[in-house]
Amino acid sequence: MERPRGWARNPLLEFDDLINQMGGLLESTVGSAAPAVAAWTPSADVTETDDAYHLELELPGVDRKDVDIEINGQELAVTGEIKERERKGIMRHSSRRTGRFEYRVLLPSEVNTEGVTASMSSGVLTVTVPKAATAKPRHIEITESSERQGG
Repeated sequence: MERPRGWARNPLLEFDDLINQMGGLLESTVGSAAPAVAAWTPSADVTETDDAYHLELELPGVDRKDVDIEINGQELAVTGEIKERERKGIMRHSSRRTGRFEYRVLLPSEVNTEGVTASMSSGVLTVTVPKAATAKPRHIEITESSERQGG
């Protein structure tokens, strides 16, 4: 698959995904005895169109009031917390993520921070960040000249 120009995969994201998977494995093996020191990163897709960047973040079971979205320049940050639910009985196994989560992405071009929109449906948070007018590609029409220059 071809990557858009100017959009380089951040190798630290792959490392962060690996750390999250290892943390999840540790939690499922040891249980909640392992302290949750740092925030975990939810799964996300970031796509780019001519007009905007689109972020889809998986947050199953999270209420929209427990999510905070901030944009500062080209950096978009989604933070929040999944609270542990009170349960009856003895917990025999749990692999659900709880605690603070954080997703940050640095967008590759200038954006219109005033036009950012967000919605949540079926556990998926969708954030649309419009590109700034200067960052949008513009087609330049070539016209026919009747005179030859430099002639």
